[in-house]
Amino acid sequence: MTSNRERSRAFSVRLFLPGGDPDGVKTVEKSNWTGRGLVIPRSLFAETRSREELGSTGVYILVGPDEKSQLPRVYVGEGDPIGPRLDQHAKNKDFWTQAICFTSKDQNLNKAHIQFLEYRLIDLAKAAKRCVLDNANTPQPPSLSEADKAEAEGFLEDILLCLPVLGYGFFEAASAPTQTTLEFILTGKNIKGKGYETTTGFVVKAGSQAVKSEAKSTPGFFIDMRRSLIDQGIFVDRDKYYEMTQDYTFNSPSYAAGVLLGRSANGRTEWKTADGRTLKSIQEAEVDK
Repeated sequence: MTSNRERSRAFSVRLFLPGGDPDGVKTVEKSNWTGRGLVIPRSLFAETRSREELGSTGVYILVGPDEKSQLPRVYVGEGDPIGPRLDQHAKNKDFWTQAICFTSKDQNLNKAHIQFLEYRLIDLAKAAKRCVLDNANTPQPPSLSEADKAEAEGFLEDILLCLPVLGYGFFEAASAPTQTTLEFILTGKNIKGKGYETTTGFVVKAGSQAVKSEAKSTPGFFIDMRRSLIDQGIFVDRDKYYEMTQDYTFNSPSYAAGVLLGRSANGRTEWKTADGRTLKSIQEAEVDK
């Protein structure tokens, strides 16, 4: 099984830990990029406020747990500069535990650029539906020249390459299958699902079905995830079952199977090819080659 994430070229990302703590503040730099990132745990925000990055124009993302969902809660914003905006959020937003900021080393980002980046990140998050957006309003895209828009899109592309490296993949839509991607089928309780494995998880395809009711022993996180998918409009009620309205990436084959079947499930044995081979048997055969 080959990776579905096709990148045009190899690249490197450099993480620096100024405090020497793997869970502390991190700076982020990518090869061939004029941008820079800064990851700030909320517990260290007060002592990080004097950093140069927070005095710059940029876009930022607040991340934390959601009380009612298995999905993370996310807020996307922009600031000119970023620091005062984060000061406000430290006082009036309780959910976030991490702030991820992106600015330009050469100070080439202007107000229109960061408004465009904010708009695009919110739009991507809404399309992927892998987080609960805390933004009450969707900003309108600013008016940019063709050259400025291309520059902002290029900056965004590098942000989207860095975020999964940091563990934040909720802006990524489901990876499309390639010609060599194996499709797997899940059946049970008069429902049928189709999906495939990717480097970011297990994608369940639009049109797949899920049971309406959960088993009594179903873990709470499966129930919460199913409710989130209903709230997001990914599960729609088709009377006898739920139907998925879009391709959706789950963290693992077992997570995908459990959500569709409404019970605990071993995805490596539940997902099978059309000729009956399990995901487990295929993976083990590949290891034995």
